[in-house]
Amino acid sequence: MSVYEIDPLLDPRWPEFLQRNPRASIFHTAGWLDALKRTYGYEPVAYTTSAPGAQLGSAWVFSRIRSWLTGRRMVSLPFSDHCDPLVDTPLHLEELSRALRQERDEHRWNYIEYRPLSAEPVMDGFESSQTFCFHRLHLQHTLVELFGGLHKDSTQRKIRRADREGVTYEEGYSEPLVNQFYRLLVLTRRRHQLPPQPRKWFSNLASCMGDRLKIRVASSQGIPIASILTLRFKSTLMYKYGCADDRFFRLGGMQMLLWRAIEEAKESSLQEFDLGRSEPSDKGLIVFKDRLGATRTTVSYFRYPAGLHPGPSISSHNQRVKELLSRLPDCLLTSSGRLLYKHFG
Repeated sequence: MSVYEIDPLLDPRWPEFLQRNPRASIFHTAGWLDALKRTYGYEPVAYTTSAPGAQLGSAWVFSRIRSWLTGRRMVSLPFSDHCDPLVDTPLHLEELSRALRQERDEHRWNYIEYRPLSAEPVMDGFESSQTFCFHRLHLQHTLVELFGGLHKDSTQRKIRRADREGVTYEEGYSEPLVNQFYRLLVLTRRRHQLPPQPRKWFSNLASCMGDRLKIRVASSQGIPIASILTLRFKSTLMYKYGCADDRFFRLGGMQMLLWRAIEEAKESSLQEFDLGRSEPSDKGLIVFKDRLGATRTTVSYFRYPAGLHPGPSISSHNQRVKELLSRLPDCLLTSSGRLLYKHFG
């Protein structure tokens, strides 16, 4: 069986293939891949058993990352919570896996990593490298039932308070909204003692995703207090980023925004609200998602060759570095993000 390489940004079969495949997600789309390429220079490539000109039946998409700091690797996909191989039979999966292992050995990539959401058979040479909590909210219930599933004190009460306090709501993907979102993101990342993602990442996402991306901003007396970024693909809405000004936590802006997203998803007859992954050590975020009535599961990422320890990540800095980052002025904090993130996808 032959294996072919294609560029999903250029191959006209890619969008139609994603529409047909039930396991395709927003992270497989050309918009996400193009934003990764524009921002970080990651080269997208998909491996398929379908010959040129034939209808795509199986494909496995990766980004090729070349970093002097963290090494050369293939990842499916960087900065993505999950990215299933879109492969229709175990035979095709093994054939593509064999081709990938051969490419890694020939081109001396440090490793290959993939991030499945669904349970995949562990292929020869691959080993679980990281595990995360994953939350999703099924939207088949009525809005009344979904609201009843929210935690009464920390979520329902906060949504009602936001309404009483006159918290306002704005949505879209314009540059002014990107600016409001990014200012709140810098505040949040500073609070977590981490550098923010480059601003151009969000501008590129908005440009590449168009109306599939939505920035939602909650404000109090004209001051933005919370914001979330959601992505929509087929029957799924995904909560990808959230940020807030901690001076206004009591007003319930974040809870209001997530509830508005749920209401909109129901109005659009979507089936699932994907709340993404959480680090097992981030207990606060995990509990926050639990209190939205979401179902919690575990997802694992896999690497070849086996025996490799997870490499460094943005969140793995030692405490002294984190304390230093938290004290940097905004211009230097954002500059550190621009310099670092391309090495840690």
